[in-house]
Amino acid sequence: MRLFECGTLVPGCDWHTRADSDAEVVRRAVEHMRSAHGETLIRENMVDNIKARIVEETKAA
Repeated sequence: MRLFECGTLVPGCDWHTRADSDAEVVRRAVEHMRSAHGETLIRENMVDNIKARIVEETKAA
């Protein structure tokens, strides 16, 4: 499962999402950036920054 935590990009934001693919994580993150942070224009570098912060979710033992 792939994980993106918005707080790694926008300090103080607690939103996160999980999905099976990076593409779905990016789609959800872009939607969140628009709705929660008022981003009207999502530039390629924003998508790159999101992708760079997607990690494989570690399972708690």
